[in-house]
Amino acid sequence: MPALLPLTFAPFAAAGQPELEVPAVGARLRPWRPDDAPAVRAVYADEAIRRWHVRTFESDDEAWATLQAWRDGWSGGGESSWAVADAASDAVLGRVAAKLFDPHGVGAIAYWTSPGARGRGVAPAAVDVASSWAFDAGFHRLELVHSTDNGPSCRVAEKAGFAAEGVLRESVRHLDGWHDMHLHARFAADGG
Repeated sequence: MPALLPLTFAPFAAAGQPELEVPAVGARLRPWRPDDAPAVRAVYADEAIRRWHVRTFESDDEAWATLQAWRDGWSGGGESSWAVADAASDAVLGRVAAKLFDPHGVGAIAYWTSPGARGRGVAPAAVDVASSWAFDAGFHRLELVHSTDNGPSCRVAEKAGFAAEGVLRESVRHLDGWHDMHLHARFAADGG
């Protein structure tokens, strides 16, 4: 059966994953490297990260395996996951990713911030830069979801221009059970 819409959207088809500046907070988005594994392992030992991301790493090698999978997302055409790095020290401040949901241009944004970088505006600034890149690459709509119990993530979404759209009831399971999730979205027409 022939498709009625062409499936030609390929935002991750460029020769290499771009590095992007996040001047508002003195950071940049760059690909993950092997020497990031200890920092990521430490971040995933943080209670808030463990609560909302439901994982931890028992070794640097295990952390690096996940970083490699995030790096492979680019060459596989499914996502661009960046380390949010301090522009001066190159220390890992967080993660932001733009992921493709479907080949018509609907995607998702994912992120976290390291404990030492929280409260400095790192997450909203990185999410805004990654979203702008995604819209320039041709995305039409980006979605962002977080637990209704995660107030800081809700503030990140709002500051990054993601309008609240509703609640996805009991749609993600965390260690303490099923959580309702807030759904936020941003469109290219919103100003990219």
